[in-house]
Amino acid sequence: MLLHIPEVLTQGELTQLRQSLDAAGWTDGRETVGVQGAQVKRNEQLPDVSPLRKELGQVVLSALQRSPLYFAAALPLRTLPPRFNRYQGGGEYGFHIDGSVMLTNQSGAPHSHVRSDISCTLFLCDPEEYDGGELVVSDTYGEHEVKLPAGDMVIYPSSSLHKVQPVTRGARLASFFWVQSMVRDDAQRRLLFDMDTSIESLRRTNADAQAVLQLTGIYHNLLRRWAEV
Repeated sequence: MLLHIPEVLTQGELTQLRQSLDAAGWTDGRETVGVQGAQVKRNEQLPDVSPLRKELGQVVLSALQRSPLYFAAALPLRTLPPRFNRYQGGGEYGFHIDGSVMLTNQSGAPHSHVRSDISCTLFLCDPEEYDGGELVVSDTYGEHEVKLPAGDMVIYPSSSLHKVQPVTRGARLASFFWVQSMVRDDAQRRLLFDMDTSIESLRRTNADAQAVLQLTGIYHNLLRRWAEV
């Protein structure tokens, strides 16, 4: 499921992130990928050991807690600490698939590995600030270009082939991270999301309370059947 989640960040949070990233020290993005990814990746990232990465990542994680749409779609169990990247001067990232299991970089911590079920890109620049830089996600229905307003986020299955188009003017800043969902299967997550949004719509329109209660029970029984926690 490819889904646009609007207004994840407030204007104040966005300003804080932009000001901090404008003054940040960046490193070659190829340092955090394997041999295959390094062949097609040309961007910059905040170093994993940077205290700023941890500070700004917490801003992102706190913002996500306010988004019921994000929770309904992702059903997050574990989240890899957010990273930050910058594309400029022709920087790009060719077609690739994200790694299936990733380390949290917290040595000895419980659940130090995260299975990447869902990939997330949180845009930090408005589309008119740069040319190019579209996120292209390929699935069975073709290729989908994504270029969202600052503060908006897109989520999509980590199994998807995807790329970032070259940035030919300006700079593209984003936060990106991966989520291990309580529900591993993307099709099952989509069914649960569709049912959840339908239930909420019925509640807003004062539909028959008994029918809404029955549908809610079906939702939770399906989640109970499919969840891995």
